[in-house]
Amino acid sequence: MTNARPSLHALPIVFSILLLSVGCQHTVMNPPPSRSSPLDDVAKSYVRLVLALGEHDASYVDAYYGPPDWREQVKIEKKSLNSIRQDAELLVSNIDGTSVDGSDSLVQLRRQYLRTQLRSLIARVDMLGGKKFTFEEEALALYDAKPPRVPTSTFDAVLARLAVLLPGQGPLQARYEAFRSDFTIPKEKVDAVFTAAIAEARRRTLRHIDLPSGEKFAVEYVQGKSWSAYNWYKGNSYSVIQVNTDLPISIDKIIQLAVHEGYPGHHVYNVLLEQRLVRDRGWVEFTVYPLFTPQSLIAEGSANYGVDLAFPADERLKFAREVLFPLAGLDPSRAKSFFEVQDLLKELKYARNEAARQYLDGAIDGPAATEFQTRYSMMTAGDAARSTKFFDEYRSYVINYNLGEDLVRRYIESKVGLGDEKKKWDEFEALLSSPRLPSTLR
Repeated sequence: MTNARPSLHALPIVFSILLLSVGCQHTVMNPPPSRSSPLDDVAKSYVRLVLALGEHDASYVDAYYGPPDWREQVKIEKKSLNSIRQDAELLVSNIDGTSVDGSDSLVQLRRQYLRTQLRSLIARVDMLGGKKFTFEEEALALYDAKPPRVPTSTFDAVLARLAVLLPGQGPLQARYEAFRSDFTIPKEKVDAVFTAAIAEARRRTLRHIDLPSGEKFAVEYVQGKSWSAYNWYKGNSYSVIQVNTDLPISIDKIIQLAVHEGYPGHHVYNVLLEQRLVRDRGWVEFTVYPLFTPQSLIAEGSANYGVDLAFPADERLKFAREVLFPLAGLDPSRAKSFFEVQDLLKELKYARNEAARQYLDGAIDGPAATEFQTRYSMMTAGDAARSTKFFDEYRSYVINYNLGEDLVRRYIESKVGLGDEKKKWDEFEALLSSPRLPSTLR
């Protein structure tokens, strides 16, 4: 890191609290030239191909802050899907025939990253061209990871334990919904609670990770989305974080959103890639973020793992009970029982994968996928329907949250001694600052 860590008080948190999404001004960065490498020309071509595919797939380019004229050139060229595919295959061949510095582990990872990202791009082109993949084939082709199959008996066992924790009579889902409603943040207080949560997440992150002195973010509140929150990275260490206020937000969810979208989640991930790989090394491929690629498993998995890293269970409970519950106007004395239930619910996280698998493979229809999630993910009917809509839009992307978290957790904790929190943060920072892929986490 070239910048020493500045005082926390010298780094004001920037909020833009709005009722609806609005456009944001930002400066597009022209990355510095990298040290001469045989991969540099491949990287430039890769960026242009990602942008070209984005002209066919509106969701594909999640972020871009490279040279603006490249995007304009792509719009003028209007490459066909077939041409994009052919060019990508040629780039893969070029990578396979290129030798790189074997003494630099990041350069080796860079080569593998470019090859695997291009293979994923080719798979996405094939999907847009009409090729059919099973859920499992698609997950492996796009995200470099094979999702495990989890039988419903596993979820049934968790639900049996949950039934013991939840008071009352009647269907378990209704009992859980009644329980959860006691911990839902009133809409008029979401802003204050989220502000406190993200400020604390940021404070905890800056104790361990040096970030550029100008890093900042803005928050926008939006409606009508299939997701609960989203980070739009704009370059120059700046993010726009959108929170969907259509969905009820509970105390545990507000912590998750603050970490996942902000610190040490997506915002920190993108800031570190920009600083360490684009600015320091001149690796232009990291000025673009293609959504349906292996990079997303690293991004989503690390953002989810960051929740437990930033807020270990006892510290999460203390912070929520002393700060968030009072801000939300909720009863702090019930915080412990609330988190006991929420922690147990985490054991149902793969139920959503199984719903997506069956739905996308044609084994069940939309209403059945919604019912499956109502039963096994303990979602309301409305939340489950929105989740099924997410499958329609993002398909197998769902694996990046749960499988991604587990892969990141195992990778980091396999390198760290029991209870060594500093080492965990060091390994986490190294992962976020590298071109590492899902297949290299095993």
